[in-house]
Amino acid sequence: MSLFHRKSTAAAATAATVSGPDLSHLTGDYTVDPAHSRLGFTVRHAMVTNVRGEFTDYEGRLHLDGGNPAASSAELVIKVASVDTKNEQRDGHLRTGDFFAAESHPEITFRSTRTERLDSDSYRMTGELTIKSVTRPVVLDLEFTGTATDPYGIERVGFEGSATVDRTDFGLTYNAALETGGVLIGERVKLSFDISAVRAQA
Repeated sequence: MSLFHRKSTAAAATAATVSGPDLSHLTGDYTVDPAHSRLGFTVRHAMVTNVRGEFTDYEGRLHLDGGNPAASSAELVIKVASVDTKNEQRDGHLRTGDFFAAESHPEITFRSTRTERLDSDSYRMTGELTIKSVTRPVVLDLEFTGTATDPYGIERVGFEGSATVDRTDFGLTYNAALETGGVLIGERVKLSFDISAVRAQA
């Protein structure tokens, strides 16, 4: 997975048009810290409530360009088997062919294709999400939450984000009808992200 120093020619040619604080000092390569990050999802269940879950095993890399956010990029690889909804039976079902087919499709991937700054702390990142060998475009709304140097001298940056996808677009079509009408599982899945990334060591 090669992200470092890989920049889209179109993105590099498109300068950010929204003014904001000077973040040029943040320019560089970063690695997502799973111990202090979260990749979550929410889906409607039985038409009346939501089921929440997360993936706990993943790797991510960012290239941030503080002076020209359009040149920033990201890649993420998620291990499907790490899905966790706090229910072993449900998690086991999610790993089967009815849903993610973890044995034959062990990874979910995301690769950004465009980044734009909306205002001083808000960004929009467009990219390609691949689930079960099906790739679809997805748009992430991101908020820059800050930067800090931790007690170990490691420089960190933080982002929060969200997106909504239709699971059936990726071949996750399993469902069951309810006696009262409607279906057991919603098609719209809300994704949420809390990202802490550390600057890569030279």
